[in-house]
Amino acid sequence: MPLIIVCIGIAILLVLIMFFKLNAFVSLIITALIVGYMEGMSILSITKSIENGVGSTLGYLGLILGFGAIFGKLMAECGAAQRIATTLIDKFGEKHVQIAIVLTSFIVGIALFYEVGIVLLLPIIFTIAIYAKVPPLTIGISAAAALSATHGFLPPHPGATTIAVIYKADIGLTLLYGIIVAIPAALLGGPFLARFLKKFDHEIPKDLFNKKVFKEEEMPSFVVSVIAALIPVILMTLATIGKMILTKKSGMQTFFEFIGDPVIALLIALLIGFFIFGINRGKNMKEIEKTAGSAVSAIAMIIFIIAGGGAFKQILIDSGVGKYIVTLIQGTNISPIFLAWLIASLIRIAQGSATVAAITAAGIMMPIIQVSHVSPELMVLATGAGSLIFPHVNDTGFWMFKEFFNLSVPETFASFTLMDTILSFVGLAGALTLNAIIY
Repeated sequence: MPLIIVCIGIAILLVLIMFFKLNAFVSLIITALIVGYMEGMSILSITKSIENGVGSTLGYLGLILGFGAIFGKLMAECGAAQRIATTLIDKFGEKHVQIAIVLTSFIVGIALFYEVGIVLLLPIIFTIAIYAKVPPLTIGISAAAALSATHGFLPPHPGATTIAVIYKADIGLTLLYGIIVAIPAALLGGPFLARFLKKFDHEIPKDLFNKKVFKEEEMPSFVVSVIAALIPVILMTLATIGKMILTKKSGMQTFFEFIGDPVIALLIALLIGFFIFGINRGKNMKEIEKTAGSAVSAIAMIIFIIAGGGAFKQILIDSGVGKYIVTLIQGTNISPIFLAWLIASLIRIAQGSATVAAITAAGIMMPIIQVSHVSPELMVLATGAGSLIFPHVNDTGFWMFKEFFNLSVPETFASFTLMDTILSFVGLAGALTLNAIIY
């Protein structure tokens, strides 16, 4: 019954948005109320869950989206995004520019959660789309595929690393297996899928990007532009490495954890960006403040929609849908690798968060590893793959992608949802194949 209620809730949400044209944020809150009531939650607990869902989502993503939007706007308005984009096009050629953005996204995404990475890459994605004369979505889907692949398969990304720690997997071996799986997964979910998405050619959302064409002397150098863009990545990578090699709770590890926190890392990058992309390019603080204001106002509704998705997700968690799925699966006699993927998949579809799905599934499967002698490294890949499958209306990344690329809900299903699902099945196939070959 809980799963039927979830399906009814999703159907109500789609009807409100697609047929009644109701604002997505309002639709998500209404749906969360209906699903919570149908799941048997009390009225007070429903409102509390919605408040907690909005608060926990915005507490993390609100600052990241705000800092990231301002940083991206500064990059776009000083010509840094144009410099990176044109250099990539020159080096790879317009025909292979999607491969260039996949490589860039792997570098950016190795230490960043999807939400952080896509915000940082937006100005580069939009600039490449304009100069290569292709729909923004075809570049964006390639970037998103690489970001999702790093999340599911590649330590030292926080998502994959967390699963590896739970399974007590070897980080280096997990990374090696992860690369073998992540590369074909990202290419299939990105550049290959992009061939079929050219019909979704929409204008870039107003105020998210500056279409001004800069002269050569007006732009910062490629090296400066790339290093500045990678500051959050570098700081988060240092924090991840610090956790592996430094003594727990030492002063040095605490310092690296602080500067490597996504919010702090983006804040540091933004402060440096104020100088490199602002003051050093001849802008005064009043002009920089105007840029920051326009950047934040451009993503205001996006932030509210994401908050609504967080409320819906929290209702599904607090109502016990995830636990219900676990009870259905336990006791089955199937491959541990497939079982880890299946549990993570069902939890992901039910409650939206890839991280929650992966960690929950890992906790369930840990005892099975100890008695089945299955490779913990391949279990990391299978669990990560399952956590990527079928993002939909209860996933914040779904709404971010929809709004950033100016898509309708059906178009988001046909692009973003399909992309992550392709990655999920390729990850499962890769884990099973490696298990058959190696073990």
